[in-house]
Amino acid sequence: MAFLWCMIALAFIDFDTQLLPDSITLPLVWAGLLLNLSGTFVDLASAVIGAVAGYLSLWCVYWGFRFATGKEGMGFGDFKLLAAVGAWVGWQMLPLVVLASSFVGAIAGISLMIFARHGRNVPIPFGPYLAVAGAVALFWGKPLTYAYLKLL
Repeated sequence: MAFLWCMIALAFIDFDTQLLPDSITLPLVWAGLLLNLSGTFVDLASAVIGAVAGYLSLWCVYWGFRFATGKEGMGFGDFKLLAAVGAWVGWQMLPLVVLASSFVGAIAGISLMIFARHGRNVPIPFGPYLAVAGAVALFWGKPLTYAYLKLL
């Protein structure tokens, strides 16, 4: 429940302010690691690798985009949020989280540009999509991944 409450709070805060506060994201990382000491959701190694891989994957995207365009494409709070999700669900669920959040975020962004005449230069918060995808991964990640891999 604490994970869900934090995800809901972070989604609404990011949607409203385009900020993901460290006062929620960082304790969420530590809580995920501590809960997984006993293998509550995943083994500790998967949780630690998930936190590191979650942070570094978006960090690399940020710097690649910044190098290519000279602009910032996302905030540092998104890195920390994906690190927190990785600490809770493990590194194995990160591809699902990133793909689902990117897909839904792209659909929402395109819809906003078409229907609401939202300009291309107006930022769209990514945190709400990461939060929803993280919650989905926590509860239904394994069945969704198996179903996806079965299609291949």
